[in-house]
Amino acid sequence: MVDVGDKLAYFQAITGLEDPDLCTEILAAHGWDLELAISSITSTNTATPPENSTSTPAVATSSGDNGGGRGVTRSSLEPPRFGAPERSEAAAGPGLAWKIVTLPISVISGSLNLISGAIGLGLWAAGGVLSYSMGMVGLGSGLGRNSEASARLVPLSAAASEAMEFVAAFERDYGTTTMTRPNFVSQGFMDALQRSRNEFKLLFVYLHSPDHPDTPLFCERTLCSEALAAFVNENFVAWGGNIRASEGFKMSNSLKASRFPFCAVVMAATNQRIALLQQVEGPKSPEEMLSILQKVLEESAPVLVAGRLEAEERRTNMRLREEQDAAYQAALEADQARERQKREEQERLEREAAEAERKRKEEEEALERAAREAAEKEAALARMRQEKALSLGDEPEKGPNVTQVLVRFPNGERKERRFHSTSTIQSLYDYVDSLGCLETENYSLVSNFPRVVYGPEKLSSSLKEAGLHPQASLFVESNL
Repeated sequence: MVDVGDKLAYFQAITGLEDPDLCTEILAAHGWDLELAISSITSTNTATPPENSTSTPAVATSSGDNGGGRGVTRSSLEPPRFGAPERSEAAAGPGLAWKIVTLPISVISGSLNLISGAIGLGLWAAGGVLSYSMGMVGLGSGLGRNSEASARLVPLSAAASEAMEFVAAFERDYGTTTMTRPNFVSQGFMDALQRSRNEFKLLFVYLHSPDHPDTPLFCERTLCSEALAAFVNENFVAWGGNIRASEGFKMSNSLKASRFPFCAVVMAATNQRIALLQQVEGPKSPEEMLSILQKVLEESAPVLVAGRLEAEERRTNMRLREEQDAAYQAALEADQARERQKREEQERLEREAAEAERKRKEEEEALERAAREAAEKEAALARMRQEKALSLGDEPEKGPNVTQVLVRFPNGERKERRFHSTSTIQSLYDYVDSLGCLETENYSLVSNFPRVVYGPEKLSSSLKEAGLHPQASLFVESNL
């Protein structure tokens, strides 16, 4: 049983009335009968709901008893946008079909991995469809308004396993070829719903009650009719669940299935809700089912086409952005490459300039060093010549102990001087050095007749001892 607090919350969610005292009075006047209380509002009040209401007033539905079943009920307005979030949920639209769904249900909950928030129940009407919270799939026992129960009731692997078992059992009992049966996906409900959303199709839901007497004939003659199976396989994503299994049982509770065979057409809505576009309870012929599904598909086609076009536009825009980003990145990389090349060229020129400057400075330093060394050498030679000239002393006057020496240089120049006969051969070398007529220091004094080289071994001999007294003629001979 639903407590007073839940009934009050349901009544406010459906009627859009926010004053709890007024809602309590209306419910009390109808003996807390939700259907009577809501009917009194929807049948007598056709005005626009309050501006801040998050639900919508009366709904336009069509119902009938086709083939002895409970009937077919479907909202007549456009379902929520397919494939993209809705920008507004508080849109004016029709109300609810109370012949089929006796209790409004609304769950603000969970996520796509079947974690239920189990905060409360209520029926949400937006855009003319009945939206059920996705969190209701796997709903546990904590249905109170203030319940904090939240648990993973049907793990994804278990849901997929149940779906595979259902498909295997259906194939075993009613045929293995998809030409003569709906191609039920071997996935959990949430995955099937996401698959339908990705493929821009509606989700055909079949809840299988193996114990119901109408089930075998419905499966054999209706679901497995070639025309219906081909239509469902082409235009829907089909999901089936056995109500004996966990997820099938919870889906039957979520969709308020009260009679079997039970089929429904749903689509993904916003904020973890599903939109119930059509439900069929009781046995139906293939023709009736085909007509119902064709009508749902025709009225949902604008939404599906719009969603497909919008997704294609998003893909096109994304591809365009990617191409623009790629072009921008390529241009950026090209600019960076040119900038890097320019920088490298500038660095190369700077390195070459620095290298040229270094070489120039080295050459200048080398020239300066060579000039300095040459000057130092010249100064040293000048000092040496001066010292050797001083060491020779004054040229002696002619006399018996004075030797006359004539020196011929390689360039033909001649120099003549008088020496004491006791002076050494070294004195002759000092004399030649003091003149500065030679560019080399490696030379020898030589006499021709007879040829005698006055080398280092004779430097200490006197002129008289060397046979050069009283006069001698010597040649400078380079040793290089």
